[in-house]
This record gives sequence, structure tokens and C-alpha cells, in this order.
Amino acid sequence: MKAYLDIVHKVLENGFHKANRTGIDALTIAGAMFEHDMVDGFPLLTTKKVPLRLVASELEFFIRGITDKEWLKEQNNHIWDEWCSPSVVPYATDEQTKAKMTAERELGPIYGWQWRNFGAKYMSFDNPPKGQSLDQLKQMVQTLKTDPDNRRMIVSAWNPIDLPRMALPPCHYAFQVTVIGGKLNLLWNQRSVDVALGLPFNIASYGLLLHLLAKEAGLSEGRLIGFLGDVHIYVNHVEAIQGQCGRSPKMLSRVKTPNFSSIFDWHYGDTVIEGYDPYPAIKFEIAV
Repeated sequence: MKAYLDIVHKVLENGFHKANRTGIDALTIAGAMFEHDMVDGFPLLTTKKVPLRLVASELEFFIRGITDKEWLKEQNNHIWDEWCSPSVVPYATDEQTKAKMTAERELGPIYGWQWRNFGAKYMSFDNPPKGQSLDQLKQMVQTLKTDPDNRRMIVSAWNPIDLPRMALPPCHYAFQVTVIGGKLNLLWNQRSVDVALGLPFNIASYGLLLHLLAKEAGLSEGRLIGFLGDVHIYVNHVEAIQGQCGRSPKMLSRVKTPNFSSIFDWHYGDTVIEGYDPYPAIKFEIAV
């Protein structure tokens, strides 16, 4: 996917070498934009294998508003293993603290909880919220069906009051949908972008969310656009991602959800991928 590789090249060529909270320096640029037309295929990278099962199961996790890390582990999805709510285990990068963070299942009021319970008081992963809340995702779906020309269809995961309890303040902190010419377009905003490891997942996840919302509203799939803020490649990823740049993108795959009834009943196994023929996976160490 050329749009992704263009961002990689931009960071490698223009990135400023700087430190950050993880202790692993990164090449960093201020701002980039990702654009993709869904008519060209599903935006799952072909220059390395990206496991759609992990992308999709995390998206279901968000849609359901779950904050228990154990749910993901039960799906054999370990992309949140290293994190937990800092109100339970205060964040630090020493090995002892990392082990405690990995053992704790509480993630706090992260992405999906804000999508489904914005404004309520978060208690814990195994207790219901308290107080009045707004189900932003349900409101978006209702608006899509009743007023598709509305320009206020936005879901935000960024809740400053809840940030201290979140395992990780939202990297992709808001998304918007807009309907133009019978096509649903999705635009997401992201404050911090790990280009090598995270961005391919973000692209595929929001591409899948676009697919599901379009099916929910009976619309065609339009454009996927990402507004990216602090865009970086960690220095220990540089050599491998340079190798990835030497691979020519292949034809994109297609996703289908044949027995779709509602986004709120959707299970990640309902969606299948067709024609995916990527290059082999590339191992990138995660910066916690």
C-alpha cells in the first residue's frame, strides 16, 4: 500500500532523532496524512503480514466496551498484555513493574468504554458504570440511519477526566463519519503514531470499522483518512522497516461479512478475508 510506504519514507528521510517516555529514541515528524479509497481493496498491508484476526478481535473488544485484558487473552490476542491501569499499578519501565503490569487485568476506561459510556463514572472492568452516560457509537449509528447528511457524527475516546486511570491515553482518540454521494467515509485522528508496529493495525482497524458501519447503514464504502500527529519510527525498528520498503506492494485483499445483522451483534469471526497474499511477517519489538 503506497500511502503507508510514503509515510515511512517521509519519517526515515525527515525524522528528528528525539527521546520519549519509553526510553527508546525515535525518528519523529510533526504531522502526516493517510488516505485510501476502499474501492481499491481492504487496507491490509501486503509488504508484511498483518493478522486480521488480531485487528478484528481488538475492534470487537472496543465495540463491546470491554476493559478486561483477560477477554483478549481468551481470544488468543496479546496486544494489550503489557499494559494495565496506572491506578492499579503505576507506570514505570523497570522489569519488576513491567511484570506487575502484565499480570494485572484491569485496563481502566480505555477506548471502547468511552465509545459506549462517555460521561459516566468508571468503577472497574467487572462493575457497571455509575451516573449518566452517552453511548456515542449507538448515537452515531442512529444518526447514520436517520440523518446521513449530518456533519456531527463523531465518536471521541479522549476524556481528560479519565486519562489518569487509562492503561494508555488514547493514541487514536476520535473518529468521524461523513456520507457523500451514498458512500460512507471514515476519518480518524491520532495523537501518537508508531509507524512500524501500530499504524498498520490502526489502518486495518478503522478500515474494518468503516466496512461494518457501511453495512449497518446500507451504504457503499468510501474513503478512509487518518490525520496523524506525532509520527515516529523507533530507532530499533529502522533497519527492519527499511527492508520492508524494498518490498513492492501487492494487490489488496477484500473483506466480507456475509451474515451481518448488526454491528452490536458482530463477532470478529464473522468477517473473512479473501485474496490476501502478503510478504512474510516482520518482528518489531513493542515500546511500552
